[in-house]
Amino acid sequence: MSNKGKNIVEEKSFDFALAIIKEVKNIQNEEREYILTKQLIRSGTSIGAMVREAEHSESKKDFIHKMMIGLKEANETRYWLELLYKSDYLEEIIFNTLMDDCTQIIKLLVAIVKSSKASLN
Repeated sequence: MSNKGKNIVEEKSFDFALAIIKEVKNIQNEEREYILTKQLIRSGTSIGAMVREAEHSESKKDFIHKMMIGLKEANETRYWLELLYKSDYLEEIIFNTLMDDCTQIIKLLVAIVKSSKASLN
C-alpha cells in the first residue's frame, strides 16, 4: 500500500472521529442520551485508532488484522448511526453526512485490506 493511501484513510478516519465526538456532545447536551452515544463514540473513534496502530504493525498480517478491526468498527458505527437516526436523536442531514463519511472510510479500508492480502501471495 502506498503512503498516500495510508494518509488519506488516516486523515478521513481522524476527521470522522472528530465529527462523531462533536455530534455526541450535541446529543448528550440536548437530549441527555448517554447509552447509545457512548457506543457510537467508542466505535466511531476506534476506526482511526486502529488505522494509526496499523502504521507500526509487526508484520503484513498484523497490518491486515488491524485494518480489519478498523473495518469492523466502521461497520458497527453505521449501526449506531442508523439506530440514533431512526430513534430521532440524529437529524437527517447530519445522519447522511456521517453515513457518507463512514461509507467512504469503509471503501478505503476494504481496498487497503484487499491490496494488502494480494501482496501476501
